Amino acid sequence: MSEKRDYYEVLEIPRSANEEDIKKAFRRMALQYHPDRNRESGATERFKEINEAYQVLSDSESRARYDRFGHQGVNGNAGNGFEGFSDFGGFGDIFESFFGGASGTRVRRGRDVELALSISFRDAIFGTSRETNVMRREICSRCSGSRGEPGSQKTTCQTCNGSGKVRRAQRTLFGNFEQIGECSTCRGIGTRVDRACIQCNATGVANNRRKISIDIPSGVDDGNRIVMRGHGDVGELGGQAGDLYVRVHVEPDRVFTRSGNDVLIRAELNVVTAMLGGDITVPTLEDDKTVRIEPGVQTGNQRVLTGLGVPRLRNDGPRGDQIIQFAVVTPRSLTTEQKDLVRKLGDTMRATDDRALDPVIVENDVSYGARSAHNGSDNGIWSWLKGTFSGQ
Repeated sequence: MSEKRDYYEVLEIPRSANEEDIKKAFRRMALQYHPDRNRESGATERFKEINEAYQVLSDSESRARYDRFGHQGVNGNAGNGFEGFSDFGGFGDIFESFFGGASGTRVRRGRDVELALSISFRDAIFGTSRETNVMRREICSRCSGSRGEPGSQKTTCQTCNGSGKVRRAQRTLFGNFEQIGECSTCRGIGTRVDRACIQCNATGVANNRRKISIDIPSGVDDGNRIVMRGHGDVGELGGQAGDLYVRVHVEPDRVFTRSGNDVLIRAELNVVTAMLGGDITVPTLEDDKTVRIEPGVQTGNQRVLTGLGVPRLRNDGPRGDQIIQFAVVTPRSLTTEQKDLVRKLGDTMRATDDRALDPVIVENDVSYGARSAHNGSDNGIWSWLKGTFSGQ
């Protein structure tokens, strides 16, 4: 089909349909167009379309993206096409339950494995490679997947006569169906061993702790997951191995705080540097940098060092920035000589403006419900000066 139809139209449901409505519509239409039941031309394509629509609309996140962006919002997530029931994952159980299996022996994909990995803040910024142990199911080292003890003999399964399949009659809400399913005696393999492997109990696979190397890309953030295809549990009957999901935990740094692709640091300035300006040395992710402080800097002012933040994951765009947040710190105690000098400063300020040291009451910005940007910035220094002049 050259142009995809609306998924709600495909399942013949309104956009307000709930989860149960979607399930009922899918079951009804899947029965109608199931390739084992409907031999009409176009039934297979229609079945593919129904399955694709259900995969998107039955998942709340995919449905939300589809409702907002249409088919473009779920490209790559919707539909694997009709490739036999063994590849439908969770949908295979629905099909077999209602319609009977399309084939007996199913190649089994290995299960996915997940582990947590803690890395330092700087390793997350610049990337690294880490070795760690992962527990997963692998081909049994004792029987090499044959399921039998070394030297044991294989014989044809008498239950299925070596086909790996058995035929069963099944009664459902939709009528009586004949199902061809996997042989439970040989688990679909068609053969049995006279002496089961003592290590894997005739499964051909066993748990094994394996050391693997994990490449951490630069720019990874706390909570991100790294997918390593084919590094999960081994598949059965020649099936594809599962995937390994590595959930990354980034340890906090003593100096830097991450905000998206920017990094923040806090620099405390003394009142002399804040009033007169000067040069200060600040750390960056690479090395120390000298930063010029302009006279009159206030608490809350910021300086942006462009391009010294976090590299974007997969190099998707320019690197972030480093933001220096300034805080002016007033001294808690002064000597008598220092107080005299500050009082002289206050006298010179009053000489040019008799209200220079009066407190300023800042009104709220009622249009946004936010406090003025000046609130809390000037008062720190001037309140300290006023207290000094009054002898407090």
